[in-house]
Amino acid sequence: MKLVFVGADHEVTGSCHYLEVAGKHILVDYGMEQGVNVFENVPLPVAESMIDYVFLTHAHVDHSGLLPLLYARGFRGQIYTTDATADLCSIMLRDCAHIQSAEAEWKNRKAKRSANNAVVEPLYTMEDADGVIRRFVPCHYNTIVEVCEGVKIRFTDIGHLLGSASIEVWLTEDGNTKKIVFSGDIGNKHQPLLKDPTPTKEADYVVMESTYGDRLHPKDKLDYVAELTKVLQETLDRGGNVVIPSFAVGRTQEILYFLRKIKVGRLVKGHEDFPVYVDSPMAVEATGVFQENRWECFDDEAMEFVKEGINPIAFSGLKLSITSEESKAINFDETPKVIISASGMCDAGRIRHHLKHNLWRPECTILFVGYQSVGTLGRALVEGADEVKLFGETVSVRAEIRKMTGLSGHADKEGLIDWIRAFEEKPKKVFVVHGEDSVCTGFAECLKMEYGQRAYAPYSGTEFDLAVNKFTYEAAPVAVQKKTKPATGVFERLLASARRLLALVTKSEGVMTNKDMAKFADQINSLCDKWEI
Repeated sequence: MKLVFVGADHEVTGSCHYLEVAGKHILVDYGMEQGVNVFENVPLPVAESMIDYVFLTHAHVDHSGLLPLLYARGFRGQIYTTDATADLCSIMLRDCAHIQSAEAEWKNRKAKRSANNAVVEPLYTMEDADGVIRRFVPCHYNTIVEVCEGVKIRFTDIGHLLGSASIEVWLTEDGNTKKIVFSGDIGNKHQPLLKDPTPTKEADYVVMESTYGDRLHPKDKLDYVAELTKVLQETLDRGGNVVIPSFAVGRTQEILYFLRKIKVGRLVKGHEDFPVYVDSPMAVEATGVFQENRWECFDDEAMEFVKEGINPIAFSGLKLSITSEESKAINFDETPKVIISASGMCDAGRIRHHLKHNLWRPECTILFVGYQSVGTLGRALVEGADEVKLFGETVSVRAEIRKMTGLSGHADKEGLIDWIRAFEEKPKKVFVVHGEDSVCTGFAECLKMEYGQRAYAPYSGTEFDLAVNKFTYEAAPVAVQKKTKPATGVFERLLASARRLLALVTKSEGVMTNKDMAKFADQINSLCDKWEI
């Protein structure tokens, strides 16, 4: 009954944990790393084709973004998650695949111009995204699901994103049952649209995030509508655009919720009919998913609108940009406007084009409404960069750079502590993950010294035996020496296929008949004879 820490250990992105019980191999999340990688992550303990199940906490790319790669390398198991997360991943993973393919195509065109013959392959393809989406098993909140003999799970609304959940996992092996809870990303309280996090009462072990484990949100509830109104009034009076880099899923819908209140209340004087562009096909689709899942996920305030037949995230002047032609046309329209576009950290997507057209204009405002990871373009702008590189060009930063404080989908230190203290008995161990290096260490120490929790902040590669409550290996940090990305290319695909074949051979023992194994061996030898160099 083994737990292995793979990703988001002393780092904020790339969430991944591995469970092994009763002969089953399970991942909890398989996320993409974003921004700067501080530490090396260990590879998965087994070949991708041997993974039986994935339990997914929510749809954000740093938790779900490598699932298509898992499929490309042979995974054919099932992915259990909530209904809304399954719906959102259907959009987000396809969008990720599109971005991977577009970036590879752009790099290959650039290579041709420089006489570089190296061919760049996308990390994964649209076929991989489509394939893994078919492996999803949607589940309702608060319902115990028996995954297989020895494994049961339950999803609890954690209030971070539509469909986000903490996951209770019951593991049974040799008559011994242990319960481990994965917090997922714990939501901030009193946020628009979504319910507050639901606490969990009991567990033997807890794996919890610590993203904001070193800071507190403002005590007084901020008036987001008033703050946004002020930014709009000042910028539109100058004749500029308000450009909002925003995550297509979650934050965009919250901003639309605020903008609807501003529009209905006619709070921006002299510009009451200002246009609002949502320039992200994924954000447009995600907004539809929010509507479809409103009955299970919306909070009481939003549901009051719904019961009156009002869409709380739609209003007059809202324009949805789908095609690239529609996106390009936005910056040729001189009318002062609001542009909401992804990605939220400015590292990819259409937002980079809007920054290119607006960053150098002093009358414009770039308004950040979410967390900016270390190493991202968004972080550089928030920290005061005078110029940035976009599409190979240097762009001066003359626009006003602002940040809406307090608007966060993550619980702060107090919220995290409230969540872990809701357990009626202290867990045997609290593993602190998903935070920057110093934050993970500091928050774990806080839980130990101030609250008597048995807290520990593992590094990638750490292994723990859940059955006997004992570490079998405590990994040391391995710093990244140079910027790395997951291996790509045709050769990596070939290696993945070989790993899948080896996993099938390993599984055949005691399952296939001798006759079938002999036939399988002949087919493999025949294939080797054909391709032997």
